[in-house]
Amino acid sequence: MTWIERLYLPAIFQGLSITIKHLFKKKVSLRYPEVKRAFAAVYRGMHVLKRDEQGRENCTACGLCAVACPAEAITMVAAERKKGEENLYREEKYAAIYEINMLRCIFCGLCEEACPKDAIYLTDRLVPSEYSRGKFVFGKDMLVEAVDQRIDISKRKKVYEI
Repeated sequence: MTWIERLYLPAIFQGLSITIKHLFKKKVSLRYPEVKRAFAAVYRGMHVLKRDEQGRENCTACGLCAVACPAEAITMVAAERKKGEENLYREEKYAAIYEINMLRCIFCGLCEEACPKDAIYLTDRLVPSEYSRGKFVFGKDMLVEAVDQRIDISKRKKVYEI
């Protein structure tokens, strides 16, 4: 190495030139609450457990979504309906406990593809941020959609056509 190269001056000036170039580029950060980012049509966000036309949950606790999940983020406990509830529900099993650990979920959509009843759906909503890890385990209270706020899944484009 020459005497000038040993002083590291060329490396320092090269680093400064890169820094100065980045100062004049367009900023990529957004002011989030005021400005929202546009997402692609195939964006997969927060999970929702769907209801049918009568307001009943579609999930029959078959467990295919939990088996298909590569991150093992879904846990469920199946239960059977009581004898007096047969006329209200078409299935005799339901998910008594249905939880998704959002810290483990990789939003791959395999749970949505595996469900035979179209009970689970990934919406275009963002997962809310929290300060504690325990609040990222979403139960049925967070996942089941409200009766008056149903999501029309026919508008969503299917990415995987075989």
